[in-house]
Amino acid sequence: MEKKGLVLWFTGLPGSGKTTIVKNIETILKKQEKVEVLDGDELRKWLSSDVGFDKEGRERHIKRVIKISEMLSRNGVTVLVALISPYRNIREEARHLLGESFKEIFVKCSLQTCIRRDPKGNYARALRGEIKEMTGIDDSYEEPLNPDLVINTEILSLQESIDLVLNFIKNNRK
Repeated sequence: MEKKGLVLWFTGLPGSGKTTIVKNIETILKKQEKVEVLDGDELRKWLSSDVGFDKEGRERHIKRVIKISEMLSRNGVTVLVALISPYRNIREEARHLLGESFKEIFVKCSLQTCIRRDPKGNYARALRGEIKEMTGIDDSYEEPLNPDLVINTEILSLQESIDLVLNFIKNNRK
């Protein structure tokens, strides 16, 4: 019997560790099952280059990711979504549309730590006024109220975060 597809939706501030965790999980899972990574930054380049970073543009982009996630998961693929997805309403829409396959994973990290990490230099540019509508600076991030899993990357190591997700997947395959 083929495994049921899961959509693991990693949400959190830019620089919280979503992509790092997802890429490591992908490496482990692809040895055992069908897995696809949908990374927000990568998808914007070819899927949503026509939309901006205002609320309407972000929601349009996320709706496209939801549809791709739905198509993959119904075919037994484990989908690892690394997407800021800053608004609760659109994440709730994803939960509604994807049903029981959707699992919201909150990658928790303070804004101060994300600014300190700043892997792409976007916070520095936003604080200088070079980037507008930056989540956490000019635009809000609405933390999940009831995520399926919380990964606090200020407390947990990368390996601890990976182990937490792998155990979560195992427990949600039953």
